[in-house]
Amino acid sequence: MRKAIFPGSFDPITLGHEDIIKRGIPLFDEIVIAIGVNAEKKYMFPLEERKRFIEETFKDEPKISVITYEGLTIDLCKKINANFILRGLRNPADFEFEKAIAHTNRQLSKIETVFLLTAARTSYISSSIVRDVLRNGGEYQMLVPKAVRVM
Repeated sequence: MRKAIFPGSFDPITLGHEDIIKRGIPLFDEIVIAIGVNAEKKYMFPLEERKRFIEETFKDEPKISVITYEGLTIDLCKKINANFILRGLRNPADFEFEKAIAHTNRQLSKIETVFLLTAARTSYISSSIVRDVLRNGGEYQMLVPKAVRVM
């Protein structure tokens, strides 16, 4: 069974995340969207709300499940028997950052990272941009799935 974890903070989930996950569905038997918890980080949306956004977005997709976790992603992979980490790449900076993490993960475990390039139409979207637009009362609806449209 090809089981992948798609880790992130998803604060909030964006159309870019949704695109990568949807395009990953045919590649894997199961995708676990894993919301990482970092006690040092301040989030705009509470953990349960971020989880609800994702569950609502993928409610009709049986191959998708959503969990939360703390600690190393590779430890979570071992715990739930996932053999892949799915990641999206928007730009060269993402590639350099993700490449270093993928090499480290492979050094520490047998977990392979699978990279998908974001679609051109969503490559500019990031959660930090969405949060900035939200904080300033801007039109954010075209950046996120319907489940995130909170205002």
